[in-house]
Amino acid sequence: MKEELQSEIDVIERRKKMILEFMEEKAYVPMKAKELASVFQVPKQMRREFTKILDELLEEGRISISSRGKYGLTEAFAISGTLETNPRGFGFVKIEGREEDVFISADDMKDALQGDKVLIVLKNREQDGKKAEGKIIRVLKRGYTDVIGTFHKNKTFGFVVPDNPKITRDIFVPLEKSLCARNGEKVSVHITSYGDARKKPEGKIREILGHVNDPGTDILSIAKSYEIPMRFSADVEKELESIPDDISEESLDGRLDIRDWQTVTIDGEDAKDLDDAITLTKEGDNYCLGVHIADVTHYVKEGSALDIEALKRGTSVYLIDRVIPMLPQKLSNGICSLNAGTDRLALSCIMEIDSKGTILNHKIVETVLRVDRRMSYTAVKKILVDHDKELMEEYHEFVPMFQRMEELSGILRKKRFSRGAIDFDFPESKIVLNEKGRPVEIKPYERNVATKLIEDFMLAANETVAEDYYWQELPFLYRVHENPDEEKMAKFAAFINNFGYTLHLTNREIHPKELAKLLEKIDNTPNEPLISRLMLRSMKQAKYSTESLGHFGLSARYYCHFTSPIRRYPDLQIHRIIKENLHGCLDESKVKHFDHILPEVAKQSSQTERRAEEAEREVIKLKKVQYMRKHIGELFDGVISGITAYGMYVELDNTVEGLVHVSSMEGDYYRFLEDEYCLVGEMTGKTYKLGERVKIMVDGADPLMKTIDFVLYDRYDEEEEEFLNYGSRHEINCK
Repeated sequence: MKEELQSEIDVIERRKKMILEFMEEKAYVPMKAKELASVFQVPKQMRREFTKILDELLEEGRISISSRGKYGLTEAFAISGTLETNPRGFGFVKIEGREEDVFISADDMKDALQGDKVLIVLKNREQDGKKAEGKIIRVLKRGYTDVIGTFHKNKTFGFVVPDNPKITRDIFVPLEKSLCARNGEKVSVHITSYGDARKKPEGKIREILGHVNDPGTDILSIAKSYEIPMRFSADVEKELESIPDDISEESLDGRLDIRDWQTVTIDGEDAKDLDDAITLTKEGDNYCLGVHIADVTHYVKEGSALDIEALKRGTSVYLIDRVIPMLPQKLSNGICSLNAGTDRLALSCIMEIDSKGTILNHKIVETVLRVDRRMSYTAVKKILVDHDKELMEEYHEFVPMFQRMEELSGILRKKRFSRGAIDFDFPESKIVLNEKGRPVEIKPYERNVATKLIEDFMLAANETVAEDYYWQELPFLYRVHENPDEEKMAKFAAFINNFGYTLHLTNREIHPKELAKLLEKIDNTPNEPLISRLMLRSMKQAKYSTESLGHFGLSARYYCHFTSPIRRYPDLQIHRIIKENLHGCLDESKVKHFDHILPEVAKQSSQTERRAEEAEREVIKLKKVQYMRKHIGELFDGVISGITAYGMYVELDNTVEGLVHVSSMEGDYYRFLEDEYCLVGEMTGKTYKLGERVKIMVDGADPLMKTIDFVLYDRYDEEEEEFLNYGSRHEINCK
């Protein structure tokens, strides 16, 4: 029996060798299985066995297969992509131009880590619903050279457990390379060896960030993990020495002097970088709106150390209790900040607007201004909405202007919505930290009349400047939001049918007005938060571009970012172009120069914006987990915000979201109906749908994974207008 088995194995190995030798010939052209079988004269009755041999060679990684089903040596069809790992050890490789990711098992990961650019070969034929599987054959570029994590010390060595759960392997650190780090300290470790399947990566500690329990260490660790620069270089610090604290007389030459115009800034109470100021007068039925933006480019010259550093950072990053600025404080909080009572240089967009919101005329001009009052959103809201007597008396000179602002804001908003602009009014999370950096309160941060009017005025200026420079046909940087993917929008349209809503798609395309109408229909309904978020996820991300591709969400043909040069590099860049144009310096060589550099500026600015957004989200997630850890065992009301095969997400009234896992839902087995986005009990027929109100108990909160677990306590009966108890286990747990 053994001899027969060995003989069969030998036959298979000989056939494999023949196939490999054939493919190694220089004249070999990749072939399909049928063609190879024909070359080797394989009888029809043995074709299945021949295909099995090809599959074994694929599994062994000795040959690979193309997307068209043709076979060749491993390197012939190797594909490059980016590895996205799962904490459980396996991963997926994202390949540009390919819809489906390629699955990589834990055994086929080689020494690759999260974020690595890798070369893979396919191990199977993608058919009959079976997903493609691959094997990593080489790492092309490392995603991480430095990792943030917690240091653990043994007698003879140390190791770092990465904060990012997708980096699934601990990093070994010899004690002589540990910088004397202690147990529980957050560190930055530089990877010196990536190891292999049997050997862990090795590294050396570059920096000790602080103990895991020290105030602020957690936020600092997240910022470091996203490689957000924390300090300014020596070259930048040296350049700052030549920046004045006050504006000079020479800098006023050629500027429009508007220091006698009634001018205010309106920002959050904690804001320090005030880069926009407003003036507003009215003559007859027409308004004269001035949006005045800090003239940062007067101090940050192209190619300077400050400019290079600003481009590298791309944007300021706001992490709850701190700001990591794009520009040093001497600029962002000093000479460039439009502080009340001080003379400041500005670049102004002054617009004449009629009673219907049409911008009749405008001019973009360099100015010098002096802000009369620094206002907060809260104070302006109290004046306009609450009619606070004390504040109205304190700012009695400005109340008429605030009233004009509210009037014009309503006109601009109505006009924008009439053309189909989409207003996503999501309540952002307002997280209050104590002196130790621990969250003590989480609540929705709602927009009010003051935040909306500033938003309306900034949008008007951004659109006006973008349209002006588009028609001048000059190099420029636009903020674009492309039309949604047709397939995603079709799926979204099918989904909202479950709630009784429809979307009108023309040739599978949609006009933003259709989505705006839908938002109007769901306004103040239980399904509003859910449908709004799913609508947003169905759209593409906004980005920067040298082409004016329009802004779908705003239903605007022309749009740019002009109003925040202190905290966004694209604004700084277009200010530079505008000023060159105003001074008559945009000759052919300058145009060529901007044409050359702008694509890279657009790319870098889009990437740093994503990085900042992800870091900000991670910090918010962590603080929400820390907050909910103090409330384990407590009951909260919430809305089902997402449903999957493994459970349902519930969003609480304070914006915290957690998962109710199906395994915790006692008394029945729940099945996920994907078409209807609901969970249905197999025995009881009980259903849980998106948008339904439920009461949950907090069951757990994991700071490392940044996840929150809920268990279902009871559900809300809309007819009875009361909560119905869910189950005895949860009732006992809550007592």
